[in-house]
Amino acid sequence: MRGNVLVTGGAGYIGAHVAKALAGAGFVPVTLDNLSGGHREAVKWGPLVEGDLEDAALVARVLADHRPIGVIHLAGFIEVGESVREPARFYRNNFINALTLLDAMRAASVGAIVFSSTAAVYGEPERSPMREDHPTRPANPYGESKLMVEWALAALGRAHGLRWLALRYFNASGADLDGELGENHDPESHLIPRACLAALGRVPPLQIFGTDYPTPDGTAIRDYVHVADLALAHVRALEHLLAGGESRAFNLGVGRGHSVAEVIRAVERAAGRKVPVQLAPRRPGDTPVLVADPSAANEVLGWRAAITELDRIVESAWRWHSRASKL
Repeated sequence: MRGNVLVTGGAGYIGAHVAKALAGAGFVPVTLDNLSGGHREAVKWGPLVEGDLEDAALVARVLADHRPIGVIHLAGFIEVGESVREPARFYRNNFINALTLLDAMRAASVGAIVFSSTAAVYGEPERSPMREDHPTRPANPYGESKLMVEWALAALGRAHGLRWLALRYFNASGADLDGELGENHDPESHLIPRACLAALGRVPPLQIFGTDYPTPDGTAIRDYVHVADLALAHVRALEHLLAGGESRAFNLGVGRGHSVAEVIRAVERAAGRKVPVQLAPRRPGDTPVLVADPSAANEVLGWRAAITELDRIVESAWRWHSRASKL
């Protein structure tokens, strides 16, 4: 085995996929999760410590007991709308708790961390596809809280030699190709699972927020990257740091966008039925196009998305949701 790796938020959607990928690469994922958004049954590839990052004594004890060679930090709140309504809650959970983790890592001499960041750090795109040197002007507290952690990582790197990578996800999508894991938020707000659930009749009709964008079909365009590819990127990122690679941020995406209307048609092809929809106005802060330039991750980490076809991404999600609906 290649050593223990602490995975905060490892019971969540992306975190559980990351834990599986780590185990497949020979690491032992140690999950720390308060299960507020994650699921106990998703922790299958290593031990689970149930607890919260705000508990500094617990974090210190987990690091002392398991002696990880690195940390992958995925724990945090993700709902943009909620961050606008409750900004202090997001700053406290996403930023202050990250500082608690970083303090504990320094005390325990754990010197490498891969951070789950987001394309929301960029804000309104000035150009597309977006490179990592694009200006960072978040449009909401969620993006701000993630960027604040990136700033802290850079400062700790300069001051104390912390080795870090920030992985800026675009739209994490799909489900485990083996059928062991899927996206299961409550409530579910992400487009692909929401469309699947609407097709299954488990939620109200899917709302399409805006049909008048300056795009070919009038709906917003996003870069959808399969969660298994994201998980592998975390393994590559950790290996990069452990080999002495430089600290920096990387975009994780396919490099190609699909519109909301295209996603809905893909779900309908996978489901063999219509997705009930309801037209709604644009949401504040939504942009017409958000697409990654992932070339830096391709070149430096040796990572490239393997599951790039929208239909394949959607089919994996549909299989998982349709099977889960029968349980």
